[in-house]
Amino acid sequence: MDVFWKSARKPEAGDGASLRDHNAIELAIRLSLIAILIYWTAVIVFPFAPIIAWSVIMAVALYPVFAWLSSRLGGRPRLAAVALTCMSLVLVVGPVTWLGLDLIEASTGLIDSVNAGKLAVPPPVASVKEWPLIGQQLYDFWSLASTNMRSALAPLLPQLKPLGEKLIEAVSSAGVGTLKFLLSVVVMGFLFLYAEPLVAVVENLASRIDGAQGARFVALAGDTIRAVSRGVIGVSLLQAVVAGAGMTLAAVPGASVLTLLVLILGIVQVGPGLVTVPVAIWAWLSLSPLPALGLTICLGAVSLSDALVKPFFLSRGLTTPMIVTFVGVIGGILAHGIIGLFVGPIVVAVAWNLADAWLHDRDAGSGR
Repeated sequence: MDVFWKSARKPEAGDGASLRDHNAIELAIRLSLIAILIYWTAVIVFPFAPIIAWSVIMAVALYPVFAWLSSRLGGRPRLAAVALTCMSLVLVVGPVTWLGLDLIEASTGLIDSVNAGKLAVPPPVASVKEWPLIGQQLYDFWSLASTNMRSALAPLLPQLKPLGEKLIEAVSSAGVGTLKFLLSVVVMGFLFLYAEPLVAVVENLASRIDGAQGARFVALAGDTIRAVSRGVIGVSLLQAVVAGAGMTLAAVPGASVLTLLVLILGIVQVGPGLVTVPVAIWAWLSLSPLPALGLTICLGAVSLSDALVKPFFLSRGLTTPMIVTFVGVIGGILAHGIIGLFVGPIVVAVAWNLADAWLHDRDAGSGR
């Protein structure tokens, strides 16, 4: 690398202008070579960026569990890494794979029903006309949709087509996303074994960027990853798994789509009540009393966990606004498919908290 940073020759008497031009050309060539090297490296590494990001996130989030398990196993970190990797594959990949494959099947069935004209919408009640501002327009659209869904959607297709293509592409990428997730879990196992030297390298790099606050920013990023992954992603994923299992056993129509909604609503911190309450009402109207009671208990436990368990984790220093998390969820899905649902909010939350800490330090330093 000395060829890039070799100091320019000092100008000699009589040839100052030509020597300056020569040195400027040399500097431009060096900078161009560095830029090409950086660009080429980025092109090579970019396909692995989601895998690396997700493996780092999981390693940071689960490192306390790894340290505890390693001590329980008599100080054998390799055995702890293998055990935790296998447990992660069993406990997470299974539900995610089921959700992704079931969503593909549900999306394909919905598209086929719309194309065949078999999608049935019940006619609206007359009271819809009396709704303020949008009553008459909504009633007319609803009536047309109940008789001819294709004609009702025709005026909206130009606006909905780009978004629909993105969503279908995101859902269809569930298989690729699951494969990436498998690789991420395996990489996570290796990161556990080299956690301390890797953290030292990151802290050294952060100190080079900001000598005063670099190490603190690294610690803040780790705390944010743990808070979001446990209090938001972890609890929401558990809620989705429990709700999805209950709705699947009760044969609720569109269980996979409703499960995804529970997961998304949990991650954006709205709560699963928008799904669980209507499904519980449907259960008592459509099922026999015993299955309806079982599904209601299952969905009630999901809603209760949102009110009791999630605040316990979120109270531990997580200050990311809901709108930031929402942007992370939507942007993550559009950028990386199903796997982006988990990576997006964590990455955005880390960026938000680091920027917030940096701005507060700057304001304090300027005396404002």
